[in-house]
Amino acid sequence: MLHLTGARHFSLPSKTVFLSLLALAVLLGACGGGGTDQATTAQPTERPLKKMTFMAGFKPQANLPFVGAYVAQEKGFFRDQGLDVEIRHAQSGEHLQLLLAGEVQASTANASSVLKRNAQDLEIVSIALIGQKDEQGFAVLADSGISTIADWAGKTLGYKGSVPVEFFALARAGKLDPDKVRQVSVGFDPRILTEGKVDILPVFFSNEPDTLDRLGFKLRIFDPNDFGIPLLGLTYIASREMIEKDPDTLARFLKAALKGIEYAGQHRDEALDIVMKYAPQEDREHQRFMLNTELDRALTGLAKENGVGWQTKEQWQALQDSLLEFKAVDKPVDVSRAFTDQFLKQVYKNGKISWP
Repeated sequence: MLHLTGARHFSLPSKTVFLSLLALAVLLGACGGGGTDQATTAQPTERPLKKMTFMAGFKPQANLPFVGAYVAQEKGFFRDQGLDVEIRHAQSGEHLQLLLAGEVQASTANASSVLKRNAQDLEIVSIALIGQKDEQGFAVLADSGISTIADWAGKTLGYKGSVPVEFFALARAGKLDPDKVRQVSVGFDPRILTEGKVDILPVFFSNEPDTLDRLGFKLRIFDPNDFGIPLLGLTYIASREMIEKDPDTLARFLKAALKGIEYAGQHRDEALDIVMKYAPQEDREHQRFMLNTELDRALTGLAKENGVGWQTKEQWQALQDSLLEFKAVDKPVDVSRAFTDQFLKQVYKNGKISWP
């Protein structure tokens, strides 16, 4: 290659030779022979993706926070946010321990569970409230003759694990002495209601009502929110340590996941296809019912104006007051430590997701 910077030291035989050599140098440069020209036209190297782990709090299914992550993964929303997200599912409630240990960076939990864990001095924080309404209601058979809460007197309530706080809240709302209702521990098969073994059964709105309807049984469901009981649903959560150590990663995760929920609401059949990729063992039409129900219960209240996942101190304080009243938490906590809206304010602008 000709080094023109040293040309003044040569004794050239003629002007013609000089011009010929100069033309050759220009031609070589135009053909890519000059390393400097290549460097100026090369595309910048793509930024490596930040790795993180999201663990859903239950098996693969169409719970809305799960769907948000599934869709964000399959549509490339996580990648658009510079993230390489591993999606995992809890088998037996281990997601909270893994979150606090730093092995998982984001997960899900019911809002009441968030406050209960904080009352136990475990610093998990809601970064978005997906379920603006309670997840759980109380089902009776439509032809049972039970039409009011007062009608529960003398009947049998079947519960799983422990009597839900919603039962006591509804009893108070209906001016019913809860001791007038027989309370028995039962398993997870909702057919216990159809077999007449219990009269009242706690159900998740997006689950058992569809199962029993498809078996041919019509239900009447008592919704705590209809009685002014301020209980809430599922949240995206992170540890306090993660929020303080790496808020940028959480902001990008939440933006992509909420974009996934938004997309699911606008493209429900496609979102269902994606769900079935993660949950092939599940019944497709049941998953459709779950998705539609959870979208309806998320797109309400403050979320309709401000965006899915919106949450306020007033919501969390009202929830804690209710849990304390019925002794569902051990002690009060500063609710501003149990949730944060800092990421939601980065995600939304005038109620719309600011993308990318």
